[in-house]
Amino acid sequence: MNHLVKNKRPLLDKFGRLNEPGYAFTEIFEYNPEMISASKWRIKEWDYYAILSKDYSLSFTIADLGYLGLIKVSFFDFLLGKEYTKEKKVLFPFGKLNLPKSINSGDVSFKKKGFNLRFLNEDNRRRLIVEVNNLFKRKNLRVDLSLQKLDSDHLTIATPWKDNPKAFYYNQKLNCMPVSGKVYFDGEEYNYSPEKDFAILDWGRGVWTYKNTWYWSNGCGVIDGKRFGFNFGYGFGDNSKATENMLFYDGKGYKLKDVEFTLNKFDYLDTWTIKSKDKSVDLKMTPIYDRKDNTNLLVIKNLGHQVFGRFNGRVKLGKETLEVKDILGFAEVITNHY
Repeated sequence: MNHLVKNKRPLLDKFGRLNEPGYAFTEIFEYNPEMISASKWRIKEWDYYAILSKDYSLSFTIADLGYLGLIKVSFFDFLLGKEYTKEKKVLFPFGKLNLPKSINSGDVSFKKKGFNLRFLNEDNRRRLIVEVNNLFKRKNLRVDLSLQKLDSDHLTIATPWKDNPKAFYYNQKLNCMPVSGKVYFDGEEYNYSPEKDFAILDWGRGVWTYKNTWYWSNGCGVIDGKRFGFNFGYGFGDNSKATENMLFYDGKGYKLKDVEFTLNKFDYLDTWTIKSKDKSVDLKMTPIYDRKDNTNLLVIKNLGHQVFGRFNGRVKLGKETLEVKDILGFAEVITNHY
C-alpha cells in the first residue's frame, strides 16, 4: 500500500538507504548526496523541463549521470511534424554540474560551445534562459520564459529497489506551471501565455541500477477554468510504498495507486490507453508526434519513444468526475542502460 510521509526528514540513513520510502505532496525529504554509500558511477541527477503549448513545445535537460553529463535542447513544431534537437555530452562530471539539493532553491547553468542554459530559481518564478547556436542548419534558438511559482501540491516520491538496498529513486514533479515569455527560432517569434501554456519540471536524484524500463506520461491544461494535470509512471523499482501516479486540479494533488498503459509497439502513433485499476482514470491519447531515441554508446543506451499527443476521457477526483478534452501531454516507454 502506498505510504504517505508526513514528517520532514533526511532522505537517507547512515547506511545510505531510504529512511522512509513513500510519497508526499511537497518536498518533505532532505537530499544530501554526501549520505550516498553507493559508487559515484551510479549516482544520477537531472533537471528536465517540458514547455507544453498547442502547436510548439520545448524541452531542456541538464543531467549528471555520473560518468556522463547530458545537455539537451529540443524545439517541437507539431504543425509541421518536425523536431529540432541539439545535445552536448560531458565526460565524467561526477557532480561538477552542481545540480541543487532542493527543488525549492538553487540555480542550474551550463555554458560551453554554443550552449548557454540558465535555470534560475527566483522568488516568485522560475526563469529559463536558453541560447543555442545552430540548433539546426544555422538556425539559432533564443528562449526567455518565466514559470510562475504557485502554492500547489506536487508529486514527491522516494522509491527503493528490492535487489539493491543502496539504490533509490528520489523524484519530484512540478506540474501545471503557467508560462509567459518569448521564444525566437529561425526568424520567428513565439509568444507564450500563462492562460494556455504550461510547464513541467521533472526533478530527479538517485542511485539507479544499470538496466531499467519505464513508462511515463504527463500533461497539463485547463478544465472548467481551472488548471488540470497528471503524472503516471511505472516499470522500475519497488513501488509498494509509492507509485508516481497523481492527478492535479486547481492546485490540489490526488494520489492514485496503479495505472497501466496499453499501446501498439509496432506503431507508436496508434492510440494509447491509460487506465487505473481503481477506475479513476480512463484516458486515450491521440498521438501527434513520435520522438524516437536510439542512443547506443555500448555501455550507455537510451532506447524508446516519447510520444506527444492529446488526451481525452475522464478522471475521478473523489466523487467528482472531470471530462478531459484535448489536454496536451506525452507518454513514453524507455529502456535505459546507464
